[in-house]
Order: sequence, then C-alpha cells, then structure tokens
Amino acid sequence: MALTAGIVGLPNVGKSTLFNAITKAGAEAANYPFATIDPNVGMVEVPDWRLERLTELVHPKKTVPTTFEFTDIAGIVKGASKGEGLGNQFLSHIRQVDAICHVVRCFDNENITHVEGRVDPLEDIETINLELVLADLDSVNKRYTRVAKVAKTKEKNAVAELAVLDKLVPVLEEGQSARTIEFTEEEQKIVKGLFLLTSKPVLYVANVDEDTVADPDSNAYVQTVRNFAASEHSEVIVVCAEAEEEIAELEDEDKAEFLEAMGIEESGLDQLIRTAYDLLGLATYFTAGEQEVRAWTFRKGMKAPQAAGIIHTDFERGFIRAETVSFEDLDQYGSMHAAKEAGRVRLEGKDYVVQDGDVMLFRFNV
Repeated sequence: MALTAGIVGLPNVGKSTLFNAITKAGAEAANYPFATIDPNVGMVEVPDWRLERLTELVHPKKTVPTTFEFTDIAGIVKGASKGEGLGNQFLSHIRQVDAICHVVRCFDNENITHVEGRVDPLEDIETINLELVLADLDSVNKRYTRVAKVAKTKEKNAVAELAVLDKLVPVLEEGQSARTIEFTEEEQKIVKGLFLLTSKPVLYVANVDEDTVADPDSNAYVQTVRNFAASEHSEVIVVCAEAEEEIAELEDEDKAEFLEAMGIEESGLDQLIRTAYDLLGLATYFTAGEQEVRAWTFRKGMKAPQAAGIIHTDFERGFIRAETVSFEDLDQYGSMHAAKEAGRVRLEGKDYVVQDGDVMLFRFNV
C-alpha cells in the first residue's frame, strides 16, 4: 500500500521515544532539539485479534499480519516555514507522508527541557499548525499567480483550480488549516494535487506520564488537547511513550501483567496503530488456508480485482471471481465448510466492493 503516517511535534515531546516503542527500531532519543535529523521509517504490525481467531480455526503452517509504516520526523520549531531549524527539510518530510500523528507533551518533568521553557499543549499545537499553514500559504500564493493568468483565457481546468485557491487563501491567511474547509468531490481532487500540508488528516497523540495514563481525564493538559481536536473533528490517543517503550520489549504474558499493573486494558500503541490505519482509509481482508493465514491491507472502497492485485498483479489481470465469507460468519460457524453449508459463502464478481474483515479466495486465469 506504501502509505505512511508521519510522527511530528516540537522537540522533546516524546516523538522518538514513541517511535522506538512502535517499531523497536532504536531511533536516537536525546534530550536536545534535532536529535532526529533524517526521518526514521519503520514498519509495524497492525494488531488484529481476528487474525489470531482465524489461526485457531484453520491451523495454518504460518500466520502473517499486515503491516503499516510510520515515519519519525525531526522536531519543528518556530520559523520552520521560513527555513529556521532545518525547517525546509522537515516540512518536505511531512509533505511525503499521508497522515500526521501530532505528538503533544502533556506531562511535567523538569529534567526534560521544553524548547519554549514551559509546558503548554495548546500553544505547542498552534506553533506547529501555524508553521504548516504558513508553508501552505506560500505555495498557494505562488500557484495562484500562475493559475490566475491562465484562468483569464477561460481555460476550464484553470478556472476550476482558481475557485479552489480562492477558497483556500482567506482560510490560510486566518491561520486555519485546509482540512477545515468543505470541498466538493471535484474540488477535493484539485486540493489533492496541491499537496498541502494542512489538508492531511491529523491524529493528536497526548503523551502523558505513568501517573496519569490510567486516568487521562485527571490530566488537564489532555483535556486541552481533546477540546482543540474536537474543534477540528480530529481524534486523540493518550499514551505514555516512556512506558510504551518498556512494554514493547516484553513478551506477551509479561506485557499483560505490566498493563494490568498500570491500570490500563490495552497498550496505547495498539490504539495508535489502529487509529492511524483507519485515518488513512485503510482496512483489512484475509486469506486463510492450510499453508498460510494472512492479513492484507487495502484501501476502503476497493473492488475485488484491485484487492486481489495486492497479492499479485496476475490475480487482478486474470480475475474471475472471489469466494468470500465475512469474518463474523466464519467465526460463528467455525469452518469454511460449515459456513458454506449455512449459505454464508458468496461468489463475488468484478464489481464487488471489498469489506473490512472479508475472508477471500480469489479465482483467476492468466
């Protein structure tokens, strides 16, 4: 799928610590700005209990989860849009990701330096958002001049793009992001071609200390982040990056005990991975046989031939049909044979839109 979520934030908010926990990749985590210059990229397994259940039902020789890519991007500082603090380089890294996981510091610790000398989640969010807005405004204004000239000739595409730019400019000038604007389906296609930083979907990650991770509602910083996220219809995940880095090194049994001791039911990272996966419009279908049970990532809205092509291009080229059963039905009936007997296995054609949780066997001929 080659889609990636970029982890961004001010220096020393816990980005690299979080990235270490997610990928176990050991990105440098240091108590000073710019510890991460080049973006670190890591693959993570997408946690999915359905894969475990399918393994129980099918007893394959191996089980393969689907994966998802995170990119750790160096901390942004004020003036990044003007090139401050290697800003141009960092902004170009953000431009290359498909969604943004914005890590916000929601803990006090005098031993960890804050780049502004204080802990203020709202101001931190606004600092980064403003830099992204200013970078977008600069690129939109440059584009506007060129498009306006062509639009005077009544060229259809230029006229349509100019209308979109006319919507964008005043909003960006007010310091608001492009994702706060409602666009039609056709306008969305134009916006996508502009590669704007502030049009990317955002997930806010509130990084707390171990004392409040079990009761985030008691953390005033977290509530501030939630209120802001709600204003732009974004989601918030609460994690303790430091604890998650420890948890990531544990075996499953020890991990469960650690989480219980902390008073939380599920790793914050598992929530983060799933939420980022969904943020990008991704879903999972499965293939299940004696040799292998495997999860496959696909874009929501994909039709069966395109989903088959994720496995191999020949599957898409020679697609005939897909033998399909929902995970829920297979789980309920306990085997493919029983599901077939109950009439729950379907033969789907080229126009079938694949659903999250479908268990599929593709028939093809090349």
